[in-house]
Amino acid sequence: MQTLFAIGVDPADLPPFTVGALFTQSSVDPLLVTGVVLVAAAYLLGVERLRRGGVHWPVGRTVSFLVGGLGTLSFVTMSGVGAYDETLFSVHMVQHMVLVMITPIFLALGAPVTLALRALPKGGRRRLTAVLHWRVARFYMHPLVGFLLFIGSPWLLYFTGWYEASVENVWLHELLHVHFLVSGCIFFWPLVGLDPIPGRVGYPFRILIMFATMPFHAFLGLTIMQYSSLLAGGYYQSLDLPWSDPFSDQRVGGGLLWASGELVGLLMVGAALYQWMRASEREAAREDRRLDREEALRLHEQAQAAPEPPAPGG
Repeated sequence: MQTLFAIGVDPADLPPFTVGALFTQSSVDPLLVTGVVLVAAAYLLGVERLRRGGVHWPVGRTVSFLVGGLGTLSFVTMSGVGAYDETLFSVHMVQHMVLVMITPIFLALGAPVTLALRALPKGGRRRLTAVLHWRVARFYMHPLVGFLLFIGSPWLLYFTGWYEASVENVWLHELLHVHFLVSGCIFFWPLVGLDPIPGRVGYPFRILIMFATMPFHAFLGLTIMQYSSLLAGGYYQSLDLPWSDPFSDQRVGGGLLWASGELVGLLMVGAALYQWMRASEREAAREDRRLDREEALRLHEQAQAAPEPPAPGG
């Protein structure tokens, strides 16, 4: 097993790609490791503060944030996926899809904003609330802004010079990872997240937006599969890898985008429908409790207003 401690990997140092290389090769980014550890520690500290205060925090949210969110982020950036993402377009596409469509969803289901609002001291809660009500935050978290960013940035990435510049410059490549993650969070958090953030809309509109994104990713994947030119052609041809054909690899990457985009989109629609159903059940339960209270109050008032029975011998 080969582990490289560096920001970026030289393709010449990598063996021919196999599925097993996803687990035997790795590229550990010290900056990313530090960031992941700090975020995980902050989340666990918040959970511990709630526990000491006698407040229960659902275990599922913790698992979702740490394992599903930070775990998938770490895997696709520091395992074999991270090692080969600048060498094979298909591996880069796997990383792209996870950072945009998988990691943000698990982070959102971890409800970190709700945790922070409960665990922070009064001053911290006040500052966080001010950020959530900030005009810039309300603009970027609007579902339509997230929708345009989510479907538009991949087209700009792959059909401009942005993608080739990112694979040729390690810092631009790291910035691209950040862009993937942030754009996914901006899109998914108002739609499937649990936090009280700006941009939350009704469930019918959420499902409509999710359905609307599916054709765009499918069309982008098919376009890449059928594209006659090589994306970032100068870079990939300069690698001159004897064990990889850049054109065939590009078609595989486009196919992965097409298939995974449809699959994840359907899963998210299903998740939104499930959340809608649960929300309807909770609303029905609240309405039943309200009607029960009103009925009990009405019976009590009737009992109070009823005339007293006559006393014996009266």
